[in-house]
Amino acid sequence: MQTRRDFMQAAAAGLLATGLSNELTFAAEGNSRKKLAIVTTVFRWRSHGQHMGDRFLVGYPEDGKWHRPALDVVSMYVDQKPKEDLSAQRAEEFKFRLGSSIADALRCGGDKLAVDAVLIIGEHGDYPDNEFGQRKYPRYEFFKQVVDVFKQDGRSVPVFNDKHLSWKWEWAKEMVDTARAMKFPLMSGSSLPVTWRMPDIEMPAQADIEEAMCVANGGLDSYDFHALEVIQCMVERRRGGETGVTSVEALTGDAFWKAHESGSWEKGGWSPRLFEACLARSQMLSQPREGFNHRYPTPEEMKRMVPKPTAFRVEYRDGLRTTMFLLNGLVSDFTFAANLKGKEEPLSTLFHLPPGPNVQYSAMLMSKAEQMFVTGKATTPVERTLLTSGILAAGMESYTTGKKLQTPHLSVRYSPT
Repeated sequence: MQTRRDFMQAAAAGLLATGLSNELTFAAEGNSRKKLAIVTTVFRWRSHGQHMGDRFLVGYPEDGKWHRPALDVVSMYVDQKPKEDLSAQRAEEFKFRLGSSIADALRCGGDKLAVDAVLIIGEHGDYPDNEFGQRKYPRYEFFKQVVDVFKQDGRSVPVFNDKHLSWKWEWAKEMVDTARAMKFPLMSGSSLPVTWRMPDIEMPAQADIEEAMCVANGGLDSYDFHALEVIQCMVERRRGGETGVTSVEALTGDAFWKAHESGSWEKGGWSPRLFEACLARSQMLSQPREGFNHRYPTPEEMKRMVPKPTAFRVEYRDGLRTTMFLLNGLVSDFTFAANLKGKEEPLSTLFHLPPGPNVQYSAMLMSKAEQMFVTGKATTPVERTLLTSGILAAGMESYTTGKKLQTPHLSVRYSPT
């Protein structure tokens, strides 16, 4: 059976050949390097704008070599500039334009679209929350202004949007529909699906998945998105492809522990066997007692260790059941497990995030963005992130209201690339 490593090596070889072919084409046209505009909320140290934007300014290590992207950053629009802002320093060092508006950045000060790709990063910065605790990052608003330039100038280019498409489902769907109607490549999503896995496995194509979960840490309306993308990048490969989601239910506090102790999905909880598989894959499992390297916590110890547990129970149209956990105090990483029909043992793995300050997994995400910018073809399905955007929005509403939400609008169908 082809391993994930075999697949990625073959894909890399294909990208090299494709990239070389494209570079030759561009050279023949007298334009060997493409031009990139970055549109971001903030550009300060450790913001997404900085550690993703810098990949295109200085490159990053890849397979024992220093990779230098085949694009030049020629302009940047920064929405907020706190005292820690680095955009002016970067603009001076790398000689790109700081646009006064998104349109100005895309046109590089002229009157026509003057770039070959757009990177939208709507993460970090001082923005309000809505009634469900979702941070109203202006990703949709940024996208709309980019599209306005496309429409006015009669030309469109590939667009990559960091993280979920929008905090609002209707806007997320409009973004995908707009890209389809205007026929330009659009990608979005988390770095988790493209980071290293331990063990290095992929969900078998056309697998019969009965139940799946991701145990993670972090904040609501933030790390939960990453955990949902972990689940989705695996379960989308199941038999029949993706069909969409029928309901989302958030559980916390006493309701969470009651579900955890129920012992099964049918009783309102989840599979204890899958939960154990996730904890067994964790490399950052906290210990309930001092002096131990590994000790599986008892239910009472878990309650003491995790004061604010959160779970999103998600039901799919084809009968699949998944659960996303945020268990701060118990784990500090992302693990996945799934029950496959006819298999005695669960399939499980750790989605490994190398430590800071280098944040290497964001480089892997930008390598996928670069591939799309160069080839003009999306490397991952934007429908994945459309669905996880919708699940997250429903999960946050359920968390706030305490009600299970029916989600007929999340009838997102697609097959994985």
